Amino acid sequence: MQSVRVRLFAAAREAAGTSETTVDATTVGEVLDGLAARFEGLGPVLTRCSVLVDGTRTTDRSVVIPIDTPVDVLPPFAGG
Repeated sequence: MQSVRVRLFAAAREAAGTSETTVDATTVGEVLDGLAARFEGLGPVLTRCSVLVDGTRTTDRSVVIPIDTPVDVLPPFAGG
């Protein structure tokens, strides 16, 4: 496993109480599971979030995260 840098935005940041953290993971699913386990209120928010691996959106939990690649967690945004 590697230490993956995860950047959290908007409601995800609020639920976790931080804008950035690291998670020991190899796949997107491991990142999401690690975040939900570490930050109690984040789990429900994650179900609505987009996940970007090196800027590319994915919904596939089995995607392997390349070494030194950031993961961004972005909840849906509203606005006009």
